[in-house]
Amino acid sequence: MTPNQENAAESCLRGAESNIMTFPEIVQILTRSGFESYAIDFRRGRAIYYLPDAQSVEYPTHAVIPVARNFEAAAIQEAIREAQQLVPGYTYNGFCQKVAKAGCSGYVVSFVGRRAVYMGRTAETHVEYFPS
Repeated sequence: MTPNQENAAESCLRGAESNIMTFPEIVQILTRSGFESYAIDFRRGRAIYYLPDAQSVEYPTHAVIPVARNFEAAAIQEAIREAQQLVPGYTYNGFCQKVAKAGCSGYVVSFVGRRAVYMGRTAETHVEYFPS
């Protein structure tokens, strides 16, 4: 992994956390940098960025977030829609809090698969396909 790739991954994470980068901007930067996916783990407070050749880089996220026991896919979908529409008052931190409160322990974004998979503590999932 090159230093430029590492910098791209970390700047995308910090850009999301500081609300200066949107999800589409992050996808564009990471794909141009050669990444194929990334994962966010709320319980460990970690973000991992993956290249196709099995290399990865990991960074701490803004916080470890408590995750509710019950997985509520409808509440997760609602938080995703708010993020997609950038509703007034939207923040990435607020999004993370909402989905964790809805039982999401983390998510994986696949650029190749054009989807994000949100996972619960007991392996429930919600798949969200990228908008066309």
